[in-house]
Amino acid sequence: MLAAVLFGQSICVFFGALVARAIAATGPDSGLSTTYLLVGTGLAVLSLVAAGLMRRPFGVTLGWVVQVLTLTSALVVSAMLVVGLIFLAMWIAFFIMGSRIDQAQAERHGGADGPVDRVGE
Repeated sequence: MLAAVLFGQSICVFFGALVARAIAATGPDSGLSTTYLLVGTGLAVLSLVAAGLMRRPFGVTLGWVVQVLTLTSALVVSAMLVVGLIFLAMWIAFFIMGSRIDQAQAERHGGADGPVDRVGE
């Protein structure tokens, strides 16, 4: 579920990068328009990479980094604050739900998926 959030977030972040580029190109910061596009596209790609790494131990940490960076992008495009908050809310909700589902599956399977207790061995 977290990978799906990051995938959708990458699309929105890329569109935000396009908006940032367009706004900068028409204003006094026209020199920064390419930078905004490249940084935003990099964040979108990082989001896709994090989605692909969700099964790794550091994948969730990278996902949190993407959430923070998405919220930070609101410094350039203020509408990204709304986008960042929506995806952060989904990230937190799915993070909690995923933990509960994992715990319920571990209990249903007799703890086979949980930590192994080797005290009696």
